[in-house]
Amino acid sequence: MKIKDIMTVGPASCTPETPLREVAQLMIDNDCGEIPVVNDSAGCIPVGVITDRDIVCRTLAKGFNPLEMTAADCMSSPVLSLKEDDPLDLCYRVMEENQIRRVPIIDASGKCTGIVSLADVAQKVSMADSGEVLQGVSASSMSASNVG
Repeated sequence: MKIKDIMTVGPASCTPETPLREVAQLMIDNDCGEIPVVNDSAGCIPVGVITDRDIVCRTLAKGFNPLEMTAADCMSSPVLSLKEDDPLDLCYRVMEENQIRRVPIIDASGKCTGIVSLADVAQKVSMADSGEVLQGVSASSMSASNVG
């Protein structure tokens, strides 16, 4: 299987200049926890990602006012992305090794065309594969949180 076989096509995205309030609204409107941050709406080249956790940990937890901030202020960058035609096993490995639950997907020109989340894996692949990926991502983050 290829990544394009299970990815969510055409994910909501924002630019670095997008106010965090709008990013949060995109998450609500699209029922998602991560928004790819792209260079501009025309080019759609990913330059980062922003998660609901990024907003909380990089703004509220530090005492900043999220209503005065933009995506650039708390996005994760550089972005880790994969290509539509990459094998699905590569996606699993990347998610496990990097302890991430979502990966933006790009086409041959570098444009963000999709995203793969653990939910996509759970819904669209075998129970054995999805359980293995979930266990790998969870085990990595659990062992990292138990250190020291």
